Amino acid sequence: MPKKQAPKGSYGAKDISVLEGLEPVRKRPGMYIGTTGPDGLHHLIWEVFDNARDEAMGGYADRVEVTLLPGNRVRVVDNGRGIPVDKHAQTKVSALETIMTTLHAGGKFGGEGYKVSGGLHGVGVSVVNALSVYAKAEVYRDEDKYVQEYSRGKKKAAVKRVGKSKFSGTVITFDPDPEIFETVEFDWNKVVSHLRQQAYLVKGFRIAIFDAREVKKDLNLDGPYVEDLGIDIPGMSFYFEGGLVSLVRFYNHLQKSIHKNIFYIEKETNDGESVEVALQYVDDISARLMPFANNIHNPEGGTHVTGFKTALTRTLNNYAKKNNLIKEKEGAFTGEDVMEGLTAVVSVKLREIQFEGQTKAKLGSQEARGMVESVFSDAFSDFLEEHPDDAKAIISKITLALKARKAAKAAKDSVLRKGALEGMTLPGKLADCQSKYPEESELFIVEGDSAGGTAKTGRNRKTQAILPLRGKILNIERARLDKALSSEQIKNLVVAFGTAIGDTFDISKLRYHKLIIATDADVDGAHIRTLLLTLFYRYFLPLIEGGYVYIAQPPLYKIRKGKELFYAYSDEEKFSIVGDVKEEVGEDSEEETKKTSKFSIQRYKGLGEMDAAELWETTMDPSRRILKQVTIADAQEADKIFDILMGTDVPSRKSFIQTNAKKATIDI
Repeated sequence: MPKKQAPKGSYGAKDISVLEGLEPVRKRPGMYIGTTGPDGLHHLIWEVFDNARDEAMGGYADRVEVTLLPGNRVRVVDNGRGIPVDKHAQTKVSALETIMTTLHAGGKFGGEGYKVSGGLHGVGVSVVNALSVYAKAEVYRDEDKYVQEYSRGKKKAAVKRVGKSKFSGTVITFDPDPEIFETVEFDWNKVVSHLRQQAYLVKGFRIAIFDAREVKKDLNLDGPYVEDLGIDIPGMSFYFEGGLVSLVRFYNHLQKSIHKNIFYIEKETNDGESVEVALQYVDDISARLMPFANNIHNPEGGTHVTGFKTALTRTLNNYAKKNNLIKEKEGAFTGEDVMEGLTAVVSVKLREIQFEGQTKAKLGSQEARGMVESVFSDAFSDFLEEHPDDAKAIISKITLALKARKAAKAAKDSVLRKGALEGMTLPGKLADCQSKYPEESELFIVEGDSAGGTAKTGRNRKTQAILPLRGKILNIERARLDKALSSEQIKNLVVAFGTAIGDTFDISKLRYHKLIIATDADVDGAHIRTLLLTLFYRYFLPLIEGGYVYIAQPPLYKIRKGKELFYAYSDEEKFSIVGDVKEEVGEDSEEETKKTSKFSIQRYKGLGEMDAAELWETTMDPSRRILKQVTIADAQEADKIFDILMGTDVPSRKSFIQTNAKKATIDI
């Protein structure tokens, strides 16, 4: 194709945009914090907190406090050295102003500011400043207090010395900009979960968190710490001397351990660089591997994870062969085998660190692989030799995983031989849609034949497929793949999806781009929904990550007022329709119909109570229905509940039931 000739004078220096200061951040926030959704919003807290944590990692601080204030304001305090305030030689303004208003400015680019830090790109606090409608930095340094305020990344005035103080540290306060973020509402549980994890990673580091969003009185924030004001504010604090061993215990507290002793190694390799690993096997089929680099969580793994898995597989194979704990005909353990039931934390600290992407989800530093492989391999070999009972228990667990893997392969091959997973024989109960285009096709997974029949009648046959489930599917929380595939219900789901399962899973063959779970609004319906979410989380995680899984939201009430008809999807919505009306139950109330002088209210117990037109109008019509997209957090919560309810920890199960009993809806 020939290159187009631009009209003369149409493209020149005048067309080149030069963004100054922090303008690039406001122009393209996703480049710096990944997303402007909830994850990006919370990333602002992590960036400010990381600076405080880096002070602790360097030995300059031992306490940090994070407070959520009214109006979605956040305040982070540390007792470190305090950001420098003297004039910067290059920028000719205060170092504080430089750090707060300039990209790639900070103490983490060489020199002796920090030997090890998580803030690779140096954009942390300046990006937070750029994406905040208001921010303030208070620095306590050399017995003086300095303040500077900002609006959307620009200073409001020069740095000022405002008084004396014996305290040493930094206070950063910021209000996220509602023009940038989809929401500026912080999730308390998300903040607590992240900061608790950080407390495990830095021994002797005290982290306090407070939720003062509902506090009406003036907090008088002249002093550094909210905690020291003596005001009763909801919150919690974390402090762990055990480090990664404590973190492994925390993740395994609902599990039955396979061996007594938790493996742990911490070793400094070079100047300021180190490897730290803790692990324990439990009676479970899933793996929990948490990698960190300079205390930054790397959910996508990276080179340190590659080194760990390589060393783990090799070391266990060597020990099993050396001690005749595995038969030659069984073959060697694979990486999949040795990961089953493993809870492990791998943490590296590097002077020069490279991440893939600004949000640091994956470590790219090549030297980390060799460091972890060498340190962990030697230490874990010694652990197995010194703890033969633990070693034997671990090898037995992995041998079972090896046999199960072979059994699962045989089960999958059996299904493949029948041609089911190739789409040649779809389940008999599946009412498929006419469209062959996955992007416009939907699969409703419906509870029961009755609701399934109604859905088949009311659906749009071109784009909507219906698969009824008979009763509750197999609880796969502790079921391996071969057992899962022996369940007719699960096999039907796998065949309907078209993706196959396990190591043959192929998301490109997904037959529907919306997989919609439609269950009744009662305890049984919630149980079936949780079973399905657990199945998706264990064996179809890419479907959740890709945003293909949804939960239908059928109405709870059908309300008539004369000739008008309303549907209410919650008690609050019902109240907004009928108002504060005292309801009297009608005498002929077999259909749970409640009558007043103005309203007739029917409470739906299940999808089967609706006729085809009602089900279409309220739950299936794309122009009117409400769907909840399932996230990883939803699936993890379902999985966590199953850990409690189906696990071996009786006290935790009892506590969960007692705590949540009052929330249960009981149909009598």
